[in-house]
Amino acid sequence: MLRHLVDNVVRGGLPCITARLQSSKTPGKIEGDDKLTRAVEVVNHVDIPIVDYNDPDYLPLPEYPKRLNEPLDIKKQRLLYQSRKRGMLENDLLLSTFAAKYLKDLSSDLTEQYDRLINGVTNDWDIYYWATNVKPTPEEYNNEIMRMLKEHVANAERESRLRQPNLD
Repeated sequence: MLRHLVDNVVRGGLPCITARLQSSKTPGKIEGDDKLTRAVEVVNHVDIPIVDYNDPDYLPLPEYPKRLNEPLDIKKQRLLYQSRKRGMLENDLLLSTFAAKYLKDLSSDLTEQYDRLINGVTNDWDIYYWATNVKPTPEEYNNEIMRMLKEHVANAERESRLRQPNLD
């Protein structure tokens, strides 16, 4: 199967992949064992860098309103809901399993850190990249909650997290 794919790429049978091959480091015809190596590099998109655009200054984002005097139990219920409804499945799974495991036992300070993390960040992909160590965590979010989240994401116990946990 892979040999067939490589032959198609070299002969021009797959134009979108061929275009990437032509724009690669060594232009021209690919011969010998180098065919297989270069085609796998093209098919495997792991080496493609993440493009991270800065937000334009002319589009100010609204600041998340602080909820003064919110009781701790109400705050934890709100955070549990917000952890489950992120708008992207990756964070739904990571944050809902994290909240189910840790949220009920968090102190007031740690609950506040978690609130700032999931509601203060304007892009959920940032939370995902920080938690999975793809991008470095900014100093303002590099705290105890982020350490706990990174440990949870590492999943040392190899727990199955294919769905959100049931609500109690």
